[in-house]
Parts: sequence; structure tokens; C-alpha cells
Amino acid sequence: MSFERALWLFPAVVTLHNLEEALWLPRWAAQKRLYTPGSAVFTFAASILALLAFALTWLSFRAGNQSLWAYLVFGYMIAMVANVAFPHLTMSILRRSYMPGLGTGVVLVMPVLSALTARAVHLGFVAGLPAVEAAVLVPLVLASSIPALFALGRALRL
Repeated sequence: MSFERALWLFPAVVTLHNLEEALWLPRWAAQKRLYTPGSAVFTFAASILALLAFALTWLSFRAGNQSLWAYLVFGYMIAMVANVAFPHLTMSILRRSYMPGLGTGVVLVMPVLSALTARAVHLGFVAGLPAVEAAVLVPLVLASSIPALFALGRALRL
């Protein structure tokens, strides 16, 4: 399968992972007495992040190798791989309870997105220092956007 076609696995995997989280994570967090914005607000934020994955993939497909969009997709894939380790795996161990999202994280996110990021580098989709910068900065921006998405969901009275 060509890299361009395989890249569409990225938003599909993000959507499946976010769906698992949206269905079960708010209740799990409430049971563990962890912060939860509520099911509707969480689903809103997860949906926006999934739509972002599709939009960035389409833009990178249109713009091509080493475009801004390619680096944003690459960074987002790195963020998703890191998300499996923290919080999903870490919290599952610390809480001695399966954290929703770990299953899709281990079965889909880790293998598919690790393979795609390796292929992205190998094929020159991304390269050099900009790839390193994207791998660091995009996960930080995505992580910091989550509280803003929760706030927006609450403001919309979801």
C-alpha cells in the first residue's frame, strides 16, 4: 500500500481510539474520583480532535512531503503514540484498573502509528530538525488544547 493511502489509517485510528475513550472514560474517571468534564463535553473534545486528524491528513495529502501539514500530521501521530504510555498505560498501572483507551492504544495506535511515523521519515515525508520540532511541539500544543476544548464544550452547554 502506498504511503499516501496508508496515511489515512492515522485519522481512522484516532477516531477509533477517541470513540473508546468517549464511550467509557468519563465514567471510569468518575469512579476513580478523577476529574471528568462530563460525557458530552468529553465526546465533543474527542470529536474535534478526530476531525482535526482528518483535516490535517487531507491537507498534508494535498500539500505533499515536508509541508507544514506533513509536519503537523507527523507530530500528531507522535502525540498519539505518547498518549498510550501516558496517561493510558501509566494510569492503568497506578489505578490497577483498565483505563479506557488502552486497548485501542496497544492494538491500533502503537503499531499503526509507529509504523507510519517510521515510514514518514524513511520516505522523506518529514525530515531533519523540523521533524524533531514537530515531534516535540505538536504533542505539547495538543495536550494544552484539551482543557480549552473542555471549556468550549461547557460554554456550548453540552
